[in-house]
Amino acid sequence: MSAGRGAPVSARAAGGGQPAATRLTAERRAQITEAAGELFGRRGYHAATMRDIALRVGVSPGLIYNYVEDKEELLLLVLDSLLDAYASSIPAALAGLRDPLARFAAAVDTYCRIVAERPEATLLAYQESRSLRRSLREHIKRREVETNALIADCISDGIAQGLFRPVDAELTAYRVVMMAHGWALKTWRLAGRMTIDDYIADSLEMLLGALLTPLGAQRRAEAAR
Repeated sequence: MSAGRGAPVSARAAGGGQPAATRLTAERRAQITEAAGELFGRRGYHAATMRDIALRVGVSPGLIYNYVEDKEELLLLVLDSLLDAYASSIPAALAGLRDPLARFAAAVDTYCRIVAERPEATLLAYQESRSLRRSLREHIKRREVETNALIADCISDGIAQGLFRPVDAELTAYRVVMMAHGWALKTWRLAGRMTIDDYIADSLEMLLGALLTPLGAQRRAEAAR
């Protein structure tokens, strides 16, 4: 069994200051994860083989097992990499923003764009997370709750300042997430009708129309002048 199998994938990723060999291993693992996500999305998790993934990356089928234990670990890596993107990109987008309306819009925009960039990973989360053993499914669920909280916190801030109605922040965050996932789930139709920019703008208009108090609507109008 590969080291740290039961730990979150992000805890096993190489970071700055680590030995060159460790960084190279992490880079190769990232390449394998990207290839796996593409092949799982195109062929299906069960149809894609470790040999297919190894050949896509340009390593021998036997060598791939130096980086991952098995196909289940690869599925976990793909799903975790998507959650990593939310966990790192949303806070970065919020940095320096103090207005709750601007923070909410930035969080929604960032989440949607990650979905649009990684539709295959989003679809895999819906279609294949059940293929993971229970402990790994629970890990993914915990991380989902954590990343959704980044949006829920923005909603809570808006409520606290009287800009949003007193809604259930977590439930509303899930509605935002489901709206964002809609781009990946129905891109075959939506992409032919609008750009991701249009989709985000239209979705924000609908969300804010339901959330804003009179004070929030006034603040938004002032910001748009």
